[in-house]
Order: sequence, then C-alpha cells, then structure tokens
Amino acid sequence: MSKELRIVISGGGTGGHIFPAVSIANAIRTLRPEAKILFVGALGRMEMTRVPAAGYEIKGLPVRGLIRPLWSPKNIGVLIDYLKSKRQVRAIIKEFRPMAAVGVGGYASGATLDAAAAMGIPCLIQEQNSYAGMTNKHLADKVEKICVAYDGMERFFPADKIVKTGNPVRQTLLESDITREAALSQFGLDPDKKTILLVGGSLGARTVNESVLGHLDMVRDSDVQFIWQTGKYYNATIMERIAKEPKMDNLKVMDFISDMAAAYKAADLVVSRAGASSISEFCLIGKPVILVPSPNVAEDHQTKNAMALVNKDAAILVKDADAPTSLLPLAMKTVADDEKLRSLAENILKLALPDSAEIIAKEVIRMAEEVKN
Repeated sequence: MSKELRIVISGGGTGGHIFPAVSIANAIRTLRPEAKILFVGALGRMEMTRVPAAGYEIKGLPVRGLIRPLWSPKNIGVLIDYLKSKRQVRAIIKEFRPMAAVGVGGYASGATLDAAAAMGIPCLIQEQNSYAGMTNKHLADKVEKICVAYDGMERFFPADKIVKTGNPVRQTLLESDITREAALSQFGLDPDKKTILLVGGSLGARTVNESVLGHLDMVRDSDVQFIWQTGKYYNATIMERIAKEPKMDNLKVMDFISDMAAAYKAADLVVSRAGASSISEFCLIGKPVILVPSPNVAEDHQTKNAMALVNKDAAILVKDADAPTSLLPLAMKTVADDEKLRSLAENILKLALPDSAEIIAKEVIRMAEEVKN
C-alpha cells in the first residue's frame, strides 16, 4: 500500500500565480485522491481567499515584496518579515511533514521553498514567464526540477533541471462545452454580431480601461459588441462615467467575470494584458488576441511573453503607451477581418502545450515518492 502523499504548494499575489497553483493541486488530487495538500501564501494577498474557495487549506505568512529602489531603508522591514516567514514555514513543515514542495512564484514562494530545501524537502518550481522572476532565479540551485513554458530558459536555469511543461490553466476553460450562442445569451448579446472581450487581468488594467473610455463614441456607433472587465479597483469610477453617456446596448461592463469560459467562447477577439497564464489560456483555446503588455512588471517580462507569440504571427502587440489612442481602432479593424482572425487562431493554437498540470503533478508525485518514511 502506498504511503500517504503530503504536498506543500506556495505562491500567489495575482491570479497568474494562483490559477496554476490550484490547477497543479487539482491534478495531484486527480492522480492521487488521498493526497494531503497545504498551501502557503502571503497574508493580505488574494490567495488567502481564492485558495480556500477552491477547497484547499492555506497558511499565511507576513512576507512582502522588496521596495524599489532596493537600497531603500524600508527594505530592512521587508527582510525582517522574510526571516520571520522562514521561521514560520519551518514550523509548518515540522507539523505537516510534506514529502515535496512546489513554488509557483510570488512573495510566499521564496520563503517557503528556501526553508523547505534547507530542511531536505525535495522542491519543484514552476516558472510561467519567458523571463524568469527574481524568486525563481534565487531558488534555481536549491530545487530538483524547474517546469517552464517557453524555450530558451537555460539562460536563467540549469539546463538539466528544466522540464518544458507549459503553464497550467483553469480546468473550467477546457471542460466547458458552452456554445457561442449560449455564451452570448448569457451576456445578453446578439449572436449575429462580432464581439470583443476586453480584460486587464484579475485586478484590471488602467491603460486598457482608458483606451475604452477615450473611444466611447466609437463603441456606441459600432456594429461590434463589447464585454468589458474593468477590474474592481476601477469599476466604480467607470460606471459613474458610463452612467453619464447615452445607453449602449452593445457594451456590457462588469468588474470581474466569474465565467471566463463563457466570456472566451462569446468573443471573436480578446484584448488582454500579456500575463503568462492568460497567454497559455489563449493558446489552448485558439483565441485571436491583441496583447497590451504591462510596463509595471519586473524586467518587462510581459513584453517578452507577448513577443514569443508575435514573432510567430500568433498575436498582435500594442505598446502600453500607444494603447489610449490606437488600441480600440485596431481592435475594431481586426475583428472585422475574418482572414486575420482565422490566421491568428490557427497560429496561436500551434503553440499550445496541453496537459501541463498533469505533467507537473506527475513530477511532484515522483519526487515525493522517492522520499523515505
């Protein structure tokens, strides 16, 4: 009889880290239903609510990110919280006794895997981006396996540790069998009209929102429909602005879309930031996309993510600085071009790496089962 499987998974801060982490956990549970899985996150970050909502227990650490510039005196407090977090992780590990630890990036991941590796727990990290994050680069020499989504990652990590798996995505997107007509009906839209989905990530994107607000006349006069996820930070202000405009039946505005499978199915074209998880989703569902990389990320990694697609004619890129003037006109021109939509869909689908969560889960289980009681 096999011994009980116990796994720690750490990371978070954004949906781009949380969705892959939960997908990996679900894949482990599918392969080994008896597995005990414990998440470790950062107090005050979205994983502290999203992970329990997905059915998993989570412990919170006081860890937080470094403040720029790095020589800021405030980073003394950040370092103290990091050391405090490592002590807490050691206590968590002694109590939970994990057989393997998984890091998906984010503040908590560094402290958790640092402590786990020092205690002899085999570790695996999953790097979602085409440009490795600081936490994962720091952990590279301490882990057994590094799961990546892009070619060329040996410039950041030891080549013998790398496994190209792709990025796990939300299972609901792949399991949904909703039709385009049903999806459009769900949003109260016309199945005979082209539809553009505008999303800025789980928290929203100011530039994408401003690009729409600056072209409301174009939206109103268009024969195109729009589904617009504003993000919770921006929604109240945007709704006040929309309320002052003549009614637009072709514009559906919401702060957060819970059923992204329906939103993607409804859309003929998506406008999105270039987060790694989002890009992986577009590849797997073969969705034409215009990417607006966020400039407010480490090492400009979203632009590098986007260019990996653009260089293969699998996506269109609009620079953040250009978006307020050019994004909406380009989106409307693109959605009207059936040949362009077909080409983008075909090319992005070629880049898909399916079964990522299951492949990673098998690596984790293999590492864990090599641990002796």
